[in-house]
Amino acid sequence: MYTTPANPTTVTSPLRFSVLGPLSAEAGGQALPLGPLKQRIVLAALLCHPNSPVSVELLTRAVWDDDPPRTARKNLQLYVSALRKTLSLAGAGDRISLHCGGYVLRADARELDSLGFLELARAGRESFADGDVERAARLLREALTLWNGPPLPGLGHSEVLQAEADRLTLRYLGVCEDWAEAALAAGRPGEVAEAVDGLVESHPLRERLRAAQMTALHRSGRRGEAMAAYDELRQHLARELGLSPSPALESLYRTVLADEEAAPAPAARPSAPVELPVDIADFTGRGETLAQLLETIAGGDGVTHVLVGPAGVGKTALAVRAAHRLEGGFPGGRILVSLRRRDSGAKSLESVTAELLAHAGLGVAPGTSPDRAAALWRDWLAEHKALVVLDDAPHEAAVRPLLPGTGRSTVVVTARTQLAGLAPAHRVQVPPLSTAEALELLGRLIGTGRVLCDRAAAARVVAACGELPLAIRAAGLKLAVLQHLPLAEYAERLADPRALLDELTVGDLQVRSHVADAWAQLTDRHQDALRRLARLPLSGWFTAAEAATVLGGEQRGAQRELERMIEAGAVVLPDSEVTAHTAAYSLPYLTHLYAREAARV
Repeated sequence: MYTTPANPTTVTSPLRFSVLGPLSAEAGGQALPLGPLKQRIVLAALLCHPNSPVSVELLTRAVWDDDPPRTARKNLQLYVSALRKTLSLAGAGDRISLHCGGYVLRADARELDSLGFLELARAGRESFADGDVERAARLLREALTLWNGPPLPGLGHSEVLQAEADRLTLRYLGVCEDWAEAALAAGRPGEVAEAVDGLVESHPLRERLRAAQMTALHRSGRRGEAMAAYDELRQHLARELGLSPSPALESLYRTVLADEEAAPAPAARPSAPVELPVDIADFTGRGETLAQLLETIAGGDGVTHVLVGPAGVGKTALAVRAAHRLEGGFPGGRILVSLRRRDSGAKSLESVTAELLAHAGLGVAPGTSPDRAAALWRDWLAEHKALVVLDDAPHEAAVRPLLPGTGRSTVVVTARTQLAGLAPAHRVQVPPLSTAEALELLGRLIGTGRVLCDRAAAARVVAACGELPLAIRAAGLKLAVLQHLPLAEYAERLADPRALLDELTVGDLQVRSHVADAWAQLTDRHQDALRRLARLPLSGWFTAAEAATVLGGEQRGAQRELERMIEAGAVVLPDSEVTAHTAAYSLPYLTHLYAREAARV
């Protein structure tokens, strides 16, 4: 959007790192040698998490993805040692240290462009909130001058660094939108129209950016172009996502259509950042559950909501759908952060708080402890009204430090376990789809006509999938590719429980891997109990007495073990009201299948 000025006002330190564009490091204006490719990847990974420990595991994945050599740890030590020597010879001192099982690279906002970018963006947003639109536009534009993107070109073959580059790009686009709104409020529509034109071409589905473009064109007397911009977005949304423009954008379009002079933007904070996954176009069912969730979120500030259910039941999709529906109710922003790494291990508190503080536009001083960083996050959350989705929580301890003690922010947590130690909290048990909903989802994936032609076979397919959205999606996507395959034949394949998990694989969507991740999170004791319980009928309910028979021991002991497994998400209860003496239990469908394989039943 802009080029970097020759002498940016924020640069006062002789040491300078850059990740907002090609990776570089210089001291006193002289470029530093960064070594071979793998060494540069290590430096880039450290710079993407400044002042925070970066685990050896993450560095290993950044350099070698999923195929590290046996000497990976030794090689990393050599790369870090070489980087330390380079920085030391440049007069930068000992910038890289080993801390809490990971390496930390220390830098401040004068030295690292991404930190300077965040600092200027935060100051610009605060000025906008205070009504000083001229200063806001200046600071936000100065932040954008630090961008020399796309970030980290030539290093995108590393999945870890590509994810970081994507994250930086999203932040950049958010600041572009902030600047556009501030500049419009300052009365510079022509400048905005020219600046955002290329961005809209590259990112045609960003509604906030498109709204700024339409407003700028309209105020510049280019009404026809503003209307064309809306129509282009409408077609993109319909073709690629099956969605319509938001109510806010439709309202703006009606203003342009009526050729009314758009009112000057009020001196208020720019639209809050939205960092959510795309709301899936074929989201199906959940009408009553979604309505209740939306009602409780809208009606209760500061409440924690926990969505609980087994792997594949659609907890994240439900949370994302709710977050998208709540547009306008959270001026502090709507964001989703996963509490697990790609390998399903739990993220550290340092890693999660760093992500959350970055969303909030806050930097952390070098040496800040994880507890202090979490306290800074809670302070920000208490002062704003934000909606935060903490996805796939492994346990209560991963969530508790991130919850606001006061204020109007709302947190939605998704988890496979009950997280019983989180109190107070509003819990929502997410069940499998109903048969009608499951058939509707299958029809959206393979065509309603194909389902209607053999509804009985379609019903057997969704039943074999346990009426779980993840499994139905895998089956539907496979059938959409294999259009020659009759539903009845595929239903026969799925009828064999021993082959079912392997059949539910298409492209990079593998149901087995999701279930294996959930299995790996269980204790050895629970895994052993599940192997024994797997002998019970598939998809059937059982009593504590029946469980005692296969587990061995007396009924009271079996009942207590089942209660512990309910908390862990390894056993479920029916929706109907029960007592300890009349309860019927069941195993999550996919877990039951996996346990049968493990027990060789």
